[in-house]
Amino acid sequence: MPNKLYETDRITSRRMSAVRPSDTAPELVVRRLIFSMGFRYRINRFDIPGRADIAFASRHRVIFVHGCFWHRHKGCPKASTPTRNAKLWREKFAMTVIRDKKNILLLRKAGWKTLTIWECRIKKRAWLKKRLSAFLGDSRDNE
Repeated sequence: MPNKLYETDRITSRRMSAVRPSDTAPELVVRRLIFSMGFRYRINRFDIPGRADIAFASRHRVIFVHGCFWHRHKGCPKASTPTRNAKLWREKFAMTVIRDKKNILLLRKAGWKTLTIWECRIKKRAWLKKRLSAFLGDSRDNE
């Protein structure tokens, strides 16, 4: 008889390993919108802290597209904590939040402006376009 505990862990592990760190659906939506607005960008730059999802080098601006679950969007229902192995999850989430804050601090010290877009906000296209326009400025000043 299979051990239910082991099965659940294996299923959870398989599901979590399928979550990719880049080219996520929310990230692709944001990138398509930015491109349609006339902006050009680079993705996953290794030469700047935090490997921002989207970078505009000439503007010294970066955008992080964060999943609410993994990056702990405060007040968001998607930022739930699994009840199984809750201590492990809390530690894992805490390290992610610390790393995010550290990377943003390093970027700001290096003269970069940062914008974090949360997964749950992407469905609000009018808000998203307005927020991106305010952050990026005029697209005629492209890289």
